[in-house]
Amino acid sequence: MNGRSALQLVDIKASYGNGLVLRGVTFALAAGEMAAIIGPNGSGKTTLLRVASGVLRPREGYVELHGHALGTLGRREVARQMAVVPQELYVPFALTAAEIVLMGRTPHGGGSTAEDRCKVAAAMDATGTRALAERVFNELSGGERQRVLIAMALAQEPRLLLLDEPTVHLDISHQMEVLELVRRLNRERGLTVLATMHDLNLAALYFERLLLLEGGRASVDGPPAMVLSEEHVRRAFGASVQVQPHPTAAAPQIVVIPRPPASA
Repeated sequence: MNGRSALQLVDIKASYGNGLVLRGVTFALAAGEMAAIIGPNGSGKTTLLRVASGVLRPREGYVELHGHALGTLGRREVARQMAVVPQELYVPFALTAAEIVLMGRTPHGGGSTAEDRCKVAAAMDATGTRALAERVFNELSGGERQRVLIAMALAQEPRLLLLDEPTVHLDISHQMEVLELVRRLNRERGLTVLATMHDLNLAALYFERLLLLEGGRASVDGPPAMVLSEEHVRRAFGASVQVQPHPTAAAPQIVVIPRPPASA
């Protein structure tokens, strides 16, 4: 992390219709940082990511991308700086994995030039998906599809990567595979990463900074050991937990304490 601001959200209020979801969130992400947004269902995690990507315009507040107001940048310019990996990508046609990754070149012209093919090959090599190139995307496993989507994002050559629940539909092995890939890209390429995460223990293991949302507001922001205290987790999620050190990593781990059975 070098201190330059990659993404800044200032006093964000956002809504769908008349329902206010975000209620004045301020958050800045430095270049090269890797952070996760956590919080209970309905707290505004995905909404904050949608505002950060420019998909949803805030009711109040503003977003800056690398020092420029997001609203003043064209869609192609934004796509050259920022890539978004969704939870799922619906593909109505039998496109191959390589054709999906090539879609990431759209901000740069979207053709099939030698440079485009080179960038696609490099992105697939970086994500370990070259062997999947000719397979139909819809026929891949969940973990394979997620790695192909990350390859598509890398083909954009972004400086900032946004991921919406990148592990939500994966088994534990593929969850670790995807998060280790993202962490490697962050460390080796200096790629700035912001993700929404549902699993608190995985968030603590793989992200250096967590932002806890409660009721559309930023509640706690900092390293996992500070954010994932028993008090914070109990208050935000309404669950009894015990927080203990991870046996092999410098990260907190949460153990859920079951509620006692209701009396007959």
